Amino acid sequence: MSKMFRISLPDGTVREMPAGSTPADVAAAIGPGLAKAALAARVNGEVRDIMRPFEEDAELALITARDEKDALELVRHDYAHVLAEAVQKLYPGTQITFGPATDDGFYYDFAPAADRGPFTDEDLPAIEEMMRKVIAADEPLIREVWKREDVRDFFARTGETFKSEWVMELPADQTITMYRSGNGDDAWMDLCRGPHLASTGKLDPQAFKLTRVSGAYWRGDPKNPMLSRIYGTAWLNKKQLAEHLTRLEEAGKRDHRKLGQAMDLFHLQAEAHGSVFWHPKGFLIWRQLEAYMRRKLDAAGYLEVKTPQVMDARQWEKSGHWGKYRENMFVIPDEVPNTEDEGPLVSDDAEWMALKPMNCPAHVLIFKQGITSYRELPLRMAEFGCCHRNEPHGALHGIMRVRQFTQDDAHIFCREDQLVQEVRDFCDLLDGIYRDLGFDNYAVKLALRPDKRFGSEAMWDQAEAELREAVVSSGRATEEFGWEELPGEGAFYAPKLEFHLTDAIGRTWQVGTIQSDRVLPERLDASYVAEDGERHRPVMLHRAILGTFERFIGILIEHYAGNLPLWLTPVQAVVATIVSDADGYANEVAATLQKAGFRVEADTRNEKINYKVREHSLAKVPLLLVVGKREAEEGTVAVRRLGSEERQQVLSLDEAIAMLRAEATPPDLR
Repeated sequence: MSKMFRISLPDGTVREMPAGSTPADVAAAIGPGLAKAALAARVNGEVRDIMRPFEEDAELALITARDEKDALELVRHDYAHVLAEAVQKLYPGTQITFGPATDDGFYYDFAPAADRGPFTDEDLPAIEEMMRKVIAADEPLIREVWKREDVRDFFARTGETFKSEWVMELPADQTITMYRSGNGDDAWMDLCRGPHLASTGKLDPQAFKLTRVSGAYWRGDPKNPMLSRIYGTAWLNKKQLAEHLTRLEEAGKRDHRKLGQAMDLFHLQAEAHGSVFWHPKGFLIWRQLEAYMRRKLDAAGYLEVKTPQVMDARQWEKSGHWGKYRENMFVIPDEVPNTEDEGPLVSDDAEWMALKPMNCPAHVLIFKQGITSYRELPLRMAEFGCCHRNEPHGALHGIMRVRQFTQDDAHIFCREDQLVQEVRDFCDLLDGIYRDLGFDNYAVKLALRPDKRFGSEAMWDQAEAELREAVVSSGRATEEFGWEELPGEGAFYAPKLEFHLTDAIGRTWQVGTIQSDRVLPERLDASYVAEDGERHRPVMLHRAILGTFERFIGILIEHYAGNLPLWLTPVQAVVATIVSDADGYANEVAATLQKAGFRVEADTRNEKINYKVREHSLAKVPLLLVVGKREAEEGTVAVRRLGSEERQQVLSLDEAIAMLRAEATPPDLR
């Protein structure tokens, strides 16, 4: 008699299935509709191929397109493999490397044959056509467990030097799996952990699009060979793809790099990789945002500090960053470099220092100056601190991902009995700021302990529970706030709450965070005198709301498509003349508005008014105050709003000042 496995389903029912049965067999036993819809299976919590046999009694949940997150990751992974198969069919001699799913699609890295050269965007249509042929062939995707040495030998025989190198470096206890697309000698093979769909035909041939080609180094190391990375976007159906392409088109119009140039806000150049050159208009936005944040922090009881840019490496060793984060730090010798033409610039005896990648250790050093009593806690220490992180050149992106940045950083030193209330208060502060800045929709996530971490299990249990309690008690652990727990995504020293904004076109941005840390106060010997007269460790809450000024300003530019709220915009209005007879009046109006505290310019150039309107619209000036001979005689202005289809509004100068005052006042001062 065949051995039977007990398969428990989400509805509480249990099915007896013979050994050798698969999740697909369970789906078929339940009904033909589910058998057709099931894409994969979650077996004892692990996502698996639907054709992989059960190995024991198991809890089973079948994954369909309704389980969108899991389904999207599965199909994107499969599209990546189909891409690799298509490329090798079209261009024999191409070597394959890696091909993961991404947030909106997939990519695969290739080493083209030496006589062919790198792939280009012109190759994409032919590759797409071949991908559709692979999908139409509906070849089964078959999981096989191989010995590590057999995989190495297989790839060595077929000329796949990258794969044969990589397989020997996988963990010794990892099961090595190969996936076969099709049967027979012509089957296409790849090293992959899986899981995959049952066959290539499960993919929608109209639900993907290859988007671009870029260069990428093997294993991310510039010393290694350059590969061709082909990107694609992939979805569950054609409708989702069309919606995404529309979003991409809209995102292209909102690209902060293009708008930053059109609005004359900033620029970047090779002489300072990853650092921003802020122009006067761009820095006006920064100053307004910083002044707003400073007022909010002052009102919330924060004390602002300023700490050094460079600190001794020994301090970073004590904090743990030297061991965990050194590759991302800019390290400098604490000695005068050799100025002669021979010999090394830095001696072997040099002491090392580093540009700070974060502010936290320096804030602990301030906390330790003097004796702190429990009565002085909580101590909320804020800094708009300039930091540096050694990001790879290929990862840099406009002002969104940079090497030099300024955080709206703060650390709260508190007693354990104060922690939950402090986190609640932070959540309320953050909520008000986001809404003031035009973001009514955000999600709250709890990032839990990573595999590599400092501290005891009991400490992590307590820290995670406290953050969870704070969100629950604040009323934000709900579907409305996208509440979710993220296993393994905490920092090496603390769990954290993450706050993800949703912008005007539906994209999400992780910006705010608060981390509950007991490790750093211990490592850096921070303490306070408690009510019992003994020294105790404070809990250190690391928190940011904007994240960094650079990235948040980029998000604001794209969210508003450059049409920023009047209080933030660098030029709030331009007084533009229709005829030269109104030049004097235009200058008077501009001077009056400037004296009233508004950022206003006069445009009295000898150009047609339509030209001026178009030019200032491209520069995203929100208000155009048009004046001609009639307005000069009557003491009025004709107001045109950026992006408005409504007819212009004629106001007296006093009415225009009142309107500007109402709209240009920062939200916290209204």
